Amino acid sequence: MTSLDPAEVFGDRLPVAEHYHTSLAEVASARGFIGPREVPRLWDRHILNCAVIEKLMPEGATLIDVGSGAGLPGVALAIARPDLTVTLLEPLLKRSTYLGEVVSELGLDNVTVVRGRAEEGHIKRQVAGVDIVTSRAVAPLGKLAQWSLPLVKKGGEMIAMKGDSVDEELARDRDIIARAGGGKAEVTEVKGTTVIRVPRIN
Repeated sequence: MTSLDPAEVFGDRLPVAEHYHTSLAEVASARGFIGPREVPRLWDRHILNCAVIEKLMPEGATLIDVGSGAGLPGVALAIARPDLTVTLLEPLLKRSTYLGEVVSELGLDNVTVVRGRAEEGHIKRQVAGVDIVTSRAVAPLGKLAQWSLPLVKKGGEMIAMKGDSVDEELARDRDIIARAGGGKAEVTEVKGTTVIRVPRIN
């Protein structure tokens, strides 16, 4: 990925992003959510890599980050775009506890943490109907579509961060995506970050 300038990506929100970077490097890594080898490349490979996809999101959008983990991409997006209303959906207690701590420390009043799985009925009832569902390295594309698209309102979209295998996954899982309510998928790149966008059409 092309090296990005944190100040250019976050603007006047840079101090908040720097605080998040410190938390990932010290707290999240100590708790095993971030591998030790990833700490030196947290900016480029993780925080900035996630934050740049905010370019795809309309003003004031509601968003669920499925399998949020240590908050990527959800926290990075919430920092870069305080106009977004973000729900961090994470099933594991230790990670959801960390997310709650981070949201409080960073003063992210546009973020809510929900512990649960996207496929659970009570979670769907609680959080469904948003504009966008994001994810990063959570599951194969077909399964991800089955989890994510039911949470998206008609006309909204799933935006999943994916790697080099995205075209192969799309060819394999196209029918599953359609059955989950998805329309024509589009693979795009935003400043070195590859994402797949799937609109919900029914």
